[in-house]
This record gives sequence, structure tokens and C-alpha cells, in this order.
Amino acid sequence: MKILVLNGSPKAKSDTMHLTGAFVDGIMKSGEHQLEIVDVIKKDIKPCMGCFACWKIQKGECIQQDDQNSILKKIVDSDIVIWSFPLYCYGIPSHLKAVIDRTIPLAKMSMKEENGVVRHDTLIDFSKKHYVVISGCGFPDWDGNFDGLKIQCNNMFSNNATIVCVPETPMLNEPTAEPLTKPLLEKFTKAGEEFGENLSLSEETIATLETPMLPNDVYIQIVNQNADNM
Repeated sequence: MKILVLNGSPKAKSDTMHLTGAFVDGIMKSGEHQLEIVDVIKKDIKPCMGCFACWKIQKGECIQQDDQNSILKKIVDSDIVIWSFPLYCYGIPSHLKAVIDRTIPLAKMSMKEENGVVRHDTLIDFSKKHYVVISGCGFPDWDGNFDGLKIQCNNMFSNNATIVCVPETPMLNEPTAEPLTKPLLEKFTKAGEEFGENLSLSEETIATLETPMLPNDVYIQIVNQNADNM
């Protein structure tokens, strides 16, 4: 299978990519797969102009001449697309959101209603593609922080995405936190093995991956101490 990772972190040492890397390691154990990682921050992706020229030509391409068309081709050619990014203002970082905004060349202007939901027709069959969203944040808990993101991702991927949202991810770049982060990374590798076998994760597995490593009060105290020392 062809696996595409769209890394939406702007940092060379990405907290979230630690998790994604472990997850991919697990998937790779399930067979011979082709892996490609795209660091979106390094690409020239302009904002969508809303011109709808792509809907007129219907070639699956944008008329803007930047790096987006190559990414569109990679998405079309991939079996598994992993969207990996940190949570920014309760949503997707702007450079990765621009990639998502400009996937409309893969759709048509015509619409259809399925199960009470109206969506655009598509140029290709997306039903056989598998999407994974891995997002991390610096807050100590899940509730109230990832809610909006989950709604958006479920809408974007027609409720056909495996979504994992992880709090306290700055700890993944802190060597002294290894006794806590190493077990989490091992869980992500195991989860990758599960996904490689089933192309899905159980609710129990997702709940385990999303469980905070430290209690709220302990994590907040550590963050505040570091803030005072900056």
C-alpha cells in the first residue's frame, strides 16, 4: 500500500511527528508499503482564490502554479493519507489548512444527497482511501480543546477518518519525560500494527492513545514553572 504523511508541523522537531513516526513504524510491520512524508511548511502553497476554474476544467488540478498539484496527485495515488499536525487555535495550522482548502479540484460543482447530507460529487472514488488524523496539543486534557477539530475532520472526510487527538505532546521533546513518553510511543507503534491489519482502530485503542500522561494539576504546575524561567 502507498502511505502518504502530510506533516503540518512548522518545526523540525515536531512533537506530533514523534507519535506519527511511531504509528507508521507499526503500520510498516504489516507488509511491504511505500511511505512518503511531505513537510508542508517547506512547500509553496498559496491560498485558494475561490475562482472555481478547477470545476470548469475538471482535470483534478488547480490553475495556480505552485506545489499543490503535486500534493493532489500524491493524495490521489495513496491508499492511506495521514494528516499529522499540532493543534493551532483549536484547529488546523494555516499552511496545512491551505492544502485542504485547495483539494476542491478533486470535486465537482454538482451535488448529491446521501443519508441526509449534501456533498459535492468527486472526480475519483474516495471510498477506498483511508484517512488518519493525528493531532497533538500543549493542553493537559482533551475536553474542550479538540472538539471543534473532530467535527471539522469528520465533515471533511465524510466520517471516514481515524482521528487521534493527544494532549501534553510538548513532553515528547523533553528528555527528562522519557519514562512517560516512551510508553506512549510504544502504544502508538502497537496502534499502527492494529491499523495495518484492520485499516481501523478500536475505540478502546483510541481512548488509550488519548489518555493524558500526567494529571492536569501536575502538568499545569510544570508548564507554569517553565514559563516563569523563560
